[in-house]
Amino acid sequence: MAKLNGPISVKLNGLLFEADLRAGHKTGLYLTSIELSGCVAACQKRAGFGLLQLSRWVRLHAARAGAEHVHLLDQSAEAIEASKRNAMANGLAEKCSFEAVNVFDWFKAQTTAKPHEKVIPQFDLIVLDPPSFTRNRAAVSDALRGYKEIHIRALKLLKPGGTLATFCCSHHVDAVTFQDVILSAAYDTRKILRRVATYSQSPDHPVIPMIPETEYLKGFAFEVVR
Repeated sequence: MAKLNGPISVKLNGLLFEADLRAGHKTGLYLTSIELSGCVAACQKRAGFGLLQLSRWVRLHAARAGAEHVHLLDQSAEAIEASKRNAMANGLAEKCSFEAVNVFDWFKAQTTAKPHEKVIPQFDLIVLDPPSFTRNRAAVSDALRGYKEIHIRALKLLKPGGTLATFCCSHHVDAVTFQDVILSAAYDTRKILRRVATYSQSPDHPVIPMIPETEYLKGFAFEVVR
């Protein structure tokens, strides 16, 4: 039997990814995100500057799909280093930049303007794929405030005509509630959104309708009309 001495290389959708089966979180690969990565990249209608936050797989798919530049944010320094190696392995390093940072802090810094100044939208595509904001029903209200805050900040940085792809992996927040939070953020930022795609988990994670918690992953893509 072969012994693993470190990460292995896995080819998914024509791209190489590093997976640490011993130490990586959930084996280092989120298999439920693989199909979604190509779908989100397809939302990119033109080459642009995309912010792909906490979504390592989508980042490389978008870079290959023609993004002029892609910026990845992740709080984990180890995840950032692995993403750099993945970009190098796929010949996409020149298109990518990376920051190990608290994403809320980063968004706040980017969207805080002085009096009489305006926040300048920077991105054509923003992908929000945070970890679950709640582990129990008692914390749902706090989670919804967190989701709204991150969407307000993201919408301020998204150019007119740009695309926001956003995901929620908490089974305590259903798709209707999640979309309502996004629309509330759009209202506060005076944005009009057109929903262009709806996402769910991959078929190997089937949903049992009588157990709503099995539909844990939900997502949407919205185009900013104005």
